[in-house]
Amino acid sequence: MDGLNIVPPLLPEEAPVAMPVRPLGETPSGWLRAPRSPRGTTIARIFVFGLAAVIIAVATAEMWRVLGLARWTVSGVLMTGLFAVLLAPIALSFSTALTGFVVLLRRDAPPPQPAGCHGPTALLMPVYHEDVERVSSLLRTMRREMHARGANAEFDIFVLSDSRDPATIAAERDAMLLLRESPGCRIFYRNRDENAGRKAGNIAEWVRRFGGAYEAFIILDADSLMRVSTLRHLAGAMRADPQAGLIQTVPVLTGSETIFARMQEFASRVYGPILAAGAAAWHGADGNYWGHNAIIRTRAFAETCGLPALPGRKPFGGDIMSHDFVEAALLRRAGWGVRMLPRLAGSFEGGPPTLPDLDARDRRWCQGNLQHAAVIAAPGLHPLSRVHMAIGIGSYAAALLWMVFLILGIVAALQARFLNPTYFPDTQVLFPQWPVVDAQRAIWVFGATLLLLLTPKLLGVLSTALSPIRPRTIRGWLRLLGGAVVEILVSALISPATMVRQAGHVVSVLIGRDSGWKSQSRDAAVLPFSEALRFAWAGVVLGLLFLAAALAVDPGLAAWMSPVIAGLLLSPLLIWATAQPIVRSRPR
Repeated sequence: MDGLNIVPPLLPEEAPVAMPVRPLGETPSGWLRAPRSPRGTTIARIFVFGLAAVIIAVATAEMWRVLGLARWTVSGVLMTGLFAVLLAPIALSFSTALTGFVVLLRRDAPPPQPAGCHGPTALLMPVYHEDVERVSSLLRTMRREMHARGANAEFDIFVLSDSRDPATIAAERDAMLLLRESPGCRIFYRNRDENAGRKAGNIAEWVRRFGGAYEAFIILDADSLMRVSTLRHLAGAMRADPQAGLIQTVPVLTGSETIFARMQEFASRVYGPILAAGAAAWHGADGNYWGHNAIIRTRAFAETCGLPALPGRKPFGGDIMSHDFVEAALLRRAGWGVRMLPRLAGSFEGGPPTLPDLDARDRRWCQGNLQHAAVIAAPGLHPLSRVHMAIGIGSYAAALLWMVFLILGIVAALQARFLNPTYFPDTQVLFPQWPVVDAQRAIWVFGATLLLLLTPKLLGVLSTALSPIRPRTIRGWLRLLGGAVVEILVSALISPATMVRQAGHVVSVLIGRDSGWKSQSRDAAVLPFSEALRFAWAGVVLGLLFLAAALAVDPGLAAWMSPVIAGLLLSPLLIWATAQPIVRSRPR
């Protein structure tokens, strides 16, 4: 028995469900037929992956020509190969954004709200040493709207605590009891005696004890907020599609208190919709799961998502940290559909207030995504499930590869500057081999790569400008366009520092360091400049080395690398400045 469950009203009567642990290597047999994806999914996949493949092939061929005869050196071959690998996610993002832009241009009317599920839907909010007042405020807001819209009987809220500190546990329990005194849906609280399995284990424990009473449950993060209309639509969509195992919404960041958080919020609202619409178009019923703000069919989850521990020692062994990707893959392997509703509004979440806060979360995600290397080859997984995991792994490995690419470029430039070239190698040749690099073609490749990077953002701005929620005043247009300019410039300058930190995280995982399990910082706090400098010092040192090496070769090379060098050298100032609270205008 849970030590804090001595008050009977804190939990309902148990309704157990079997949720066996499933070995990842088991061969599925006798499960459901493949879910049916929407019409047009195959065309979207051919377009997205075909266009990305063409872009990679053309750009890599151009890079091969840029290097001239230097391409036949070891560094030239490595640089060309790395360029092709690093261009893959950029090209995929470009083709996905282009697809999403076309999808949103159609401006189809949202589908009618389907009928709800039989019986209540459970809302699960796992917490681990979260700010109790913040969590209570979010739940209070949702319950108040449920009561106002007559939805009290449609939903039950479970706060599933994994907190260990007795004072925090007592505060959580008292806050939930206080919430129950106000009108609204039923709300329950449970604290586990042992928090085995982290968040995945927390949810699995609820399924095994209480899942039998609910056809479906909706996962909320500790900073999630969802409108009642959105919750009802999810419950109805699950009921209307008997093949659906999981339906994911696209949360929008909200509640920003710092400049950094506001830029993230701007990006999620302006750039996010076209990327989500494009991804949904080629995902079809073979989509992914982001861990929250999604509805899951209880029976499907219990039958397929009992996660085993990975063999070996941490960080690659032990509990599966990024369990959401794996759960989506296992649901799809068993024949359940996993899809996304990119047009469904009313789903919100909070974002990290500063870059160091984002980086702390990123370290856990890095380890969790790299763990998927032990899962991606599991038998029976759908090819797109493997693609989702490969994208997750590559998103972190890319940071280390970008650093290697830049260092190789500097080394090649230094070699050409200070080492005497071999014009007549030992092999018999008719003409001398001049170590020429095609500078004009290099500018073209750089410009084309930059355009690929910026196009999703530009399409996001254009899509917003053409949408029904477009600005209606000059001030609104200035905020949209000015916000895009500021976000693009600042994010471009901060990205080198992010690259250095993520590359460090990858190396840290590869050498066997575990990230542990710490609570996430969600509230803004004053970030001293000294802390920003301590956070970014490695990037500053790398920037100075890049600057010295580039100047030793040629001032033109330093100018060419100035965006990366400037971002690294200015990173402490940028991190400190963007961590400042937003100055809100006072109402007149």
